[in-house]
Amino acid sequence: MVKVIIDDIEVEVEPGTTILNAARKIGGDVVPPAMCYYSKLQGSGGKCRTCLVEVAAGSTADPRPMPKLVASCSTPVMDGMIVKNKTSERVYDNRAAVTEFLLINHPLDCPICDQAGECHLQDLGFEHGKEGTRYEEKRRTFDPIDIGDKIKLHMNRCILCYRCVYVANQLTDKRVHGIMHRGDHAEISTYIEQAIDNDFSGNVIDVCPVGALTDKTFRFKSRVWFLKPMEASCECTKCAGKAVVWMFGDEIYRVTGRKDKYGEIEDIDGKTAWICNECRFDKKDKSQWNIEGPRVINRHSVIAQNQYLVDERLESKKLTGK
Repeated sequence: MVKVIIDDIEVEVEPGTTILNAARKIGGDVVPPAMCYYSKLQGSGGKCRTCLVEVAAGSTADPRPMPKLVASCSTPVMDGMIVKNKTSERVYDNRAAVTEFLLINHPLDCPICDQAGECHLQDLGFEHGKEGTRYEEKRRTFDPIDIGDKIKLHMNRCILCYRCVYVANQLTDKRVHGIMHRGDHAEISTYIEQAIDNDFSGNVIDVCPVGALTDKTFRFKSRVWFLKPMEASCECTKCAGKAVVWMFGDEIYRVTGRKDKYGEIEDIDGKTAWICNECRFDKKDKSQWNIEGPRVINRHSVIAQNQYLVDERLESKKLTGK
């Protein structure tokens, strides 16, 4: 085990652990944001630059500071390393600049975007964004396209995190979409807009940190904060059948994978609980699911805030009788 200090908090981790995962072991505000890193997808990370941190001391053997900020998602810790995240003014200024860069081409779609309320870019913009913009040039624009009969792609919202491409490479039977072109013209697309039709293609929706990939069966039906997330299970031969059903009354509006506080699909029985398209898109009848109970949303989100507010009101009612 090696010892590393992150924001004045010491933690012991295994050799080879990245700074980001060491910070996640501590938890709380110490954890840098990550828009492209996804622990369940090999090779992810190093694209968005939001997780950059300052290394004030490289190791016990070589205590010199690293001259530049480093990507915490791909930099392994060293014994005696001292890392600054929330305690570094350089990191804060850099994160504000990265946020501004990500928002250069991102449209103001929050009022009509299905990702609103659980969007990582919204959280990043709220914490590090600026009131105005210095950008005067025209934004890049793409026409929305259908990739399959259940998935809508809005490239205008895409931040090129590559998560969906890694899902296509590592989870599905065949890769049918990826990055086309380079630079400002780069875009997620399919070969001559061919449909994505494999059994696990819907997981690209779960891994997308913004509203670039959305569920066509849920689009414009409701805001997520009006729905009740419930843990549910079903008998399925393709996947584990463990999911979260989002309900309004007795009606299921959408089905998603079970995510942790970092927005990543949880491991169940030692395996990542990806769900198949049949569970996600076709099972919208309550009788098809065994409803296990309310899902606690513990990541920074509108839904979590509403949950806490409800709990506070109930507690206040118990104490005051009003």
